[in-house]
Parts: sequence; C-alpha cells; structure tokens
Amino acid sequence: MNTTYTAVEARREESGAVTWQLTERAAGMLEGTGVLVRVTWSSLNFKDALALTGGKVVRRYPIVPGIDLAGEVVESSDPEFPVGAPVLAHGYTLGTGIDGGFAEYARVPAEFLMHRGGLSDRDAMAIGTAGFTAALSVEALLEAGIRPDDGPVLVTGASGGVGVVSVDLLAGLGYEVVASTGKEAATELLASLGAARVIGRLPEDPGAAIRALGASTWAGAVDSVGGRTLAHVLSTSAYGAVVAASGLTGGVEVPTTVMPFILRGVTLRGIDSVELGLARRRELWERLAGDLRPRNIGAWSRDAELGELEELVGTLLGGTHSGRTVIRVGEWRSGA
Repeated sequence: MNTTYTAVEARREESGAVTWQLTERAAGMLEGTGVLVRVTWSSLNFKDALALTGGKVVRRYPIVPGIDLAGEVVESSDPEFPVGAPVLAHGYTLGTGIDGGFAEYARVPAEFLMHRGGLSDRDAMAIGTAGFTAALSVEALLEAGIRPDDGPVLVTGASGGVGVVSVDLLAGLGYEVVASTGKEAATELLASLGAARVIGRLPEDPGAAIRALGASTWAGAVDSVGGRTLAHVLSTSAYGAVVAASGLTGGVEVPTTVMPFILRGVTLRGIDSVELGLARRRELWERLAGDLRPRNIGAWSRDAELGELEELVGTLLGGTHSGRTVIRVGEWRSGA
C-alpha cells in the first residue's frame, strides 16, 4: 500500500465538541495485530452519524467511524483469510472502539470477519448492519412459526434502513406487509417493494394514551422505532403474535402493560446485531447471499462518496433520510 491512506477522522476537541475531516493518515497508523483490509465500500448508519457528531456511541477518540465495511484482504497471518480474500465485517467495536470502514484501509480482528460469498462488495454494504438486523427480525418471525396466511405483518419505521429491507424480505416470502412510515414520499417505494398497504406513523394520535389491549390486528411485526410505537404494536397484536424489536428512535420507555403477553400470548423478541456470535452471524450472511437475498437492493439503496458525508449525516439526523446509503471508499476520488 501507499505511505498514506485517506480516512474520515473524528476527534473530540478540548471544548468537548466532536469534529471530523477527510484526511491523509500515515500508513504506520495501521500497524498492530489483525487482518489488513483494503476497504472498497461501507455504508451510513445512524450510529455512524452519532460517532461523527458526539453521540454516546464511541469508546475513544480520535476514531475512524464506519460500523460496516467490505473489501479485500491485503495482509494476513490467519489462514482462514488469506491475501486476496473478499471479506466483510460489521458490529462489535468496529467504528466505535476501533477504526472502522470510512477509510481506504482498516485493520480488523479476524474474529470480526466473514467471507463475502456470492454478494458483491457494494450489495453486501447495501444490506450492511441495517439489512442484517432486518434479516434477524424476519428470521425471528419464521422461527416462531408465523405464516403468511396467519394475517398481516406490520413493519414500523418502514422507510428506514431496517424497514425497507424488512418489507422487501417479508413481501418476497409471501406475507401481507403493512408498512408504517411518517414519510409520505416513501409510499411509492414501499408499494414497489411489495407492501400491501402503507399507513402513517403509529399510534395515529400521538397524544392518546396507549390502551392495554387494542384491536387484535397483527400476526407479527418488525419494529425499529420503540417507545410509544412499540407499545401500540404490542397492544394491537393478535393472539400468538411475535414482535421483533430493534430500534429506539421513538424512545427507550415503552408505556405498556403485561396484558398483551398474558392474555394474547404475544412474544416480544429483542434483536441485536452488534454482539451476535460469529457462527450465527456467518450463517445468516450465507442466507443473505442465497435464499434470503433481498429482491430489490437497487430500489432501496443509493451510492455516495466519502466527500458527501456532511450532507448525508444532516439528512439522517434530521429525519429526512430514507433507505440505505452505500459509501464508496476504495478509489473513490477517481470515481472507480
């Protein structure tokens, strides 16, 4: 590799504020243990935006954010990942405790890595952490025996990263998908992904009290919002429903009761993609490259460059971002 490499570096200033810039780092900063990866693609996640703006997700500064990365091994002492192997990584401490994917090179512990399989680097990062979380959520419904003929399945936060992939996967499996979003502009996209209906945010009246039990409606749900939305989903779930929860943009407090659980047998399944064991992680990525591969990756993902991060972070934190944004990293300046 060259004597320097391009990276997005975030730093905490003496004032406490976090600033970041696209900079040239000395190759010596990549010394140490782990597999050296030439990064070709990454993606933008909410956690990356927090890392760049001082949210409480980073363990130490300075750091290169990017909780997802895909690329090619260029230096390794691990026989499982020889030089030239196409790999991907996400979660654990990537981009929050160790330097992540917003750089042309990253040194990654071998226990974080997976072989890319039949996905391109770009498509693997279009899926990324958000799509992987969606796949875990969908698997939770499948493993619980929720079938397409059991009734409608709800996806909240449907225009977000987890949401669009969940809609795509569930519709492809034959479920009647109801997509809930506060972004009317996303209606056409969600319908094209297979949503049978697109509705507004839940609950419809944001100021109303959440009923202990509402109308029995959903056979299952994928919730990436949390808060009052999750409470409403639980109260309106049908008997034996499974609700896979992975988000907290709507808040961490869930104003619910035990009623959905003891009177309707509803199961609340927590979904974690950060610390999930490597064997399980690799198994699901094999499915994402095979039988669980999303049908419409090109429809819900867009390409961007490292130089566009400031604008992209603004849309993400401002609530106007939809779908998945895939970041070209390797050779981005040449447009390759």
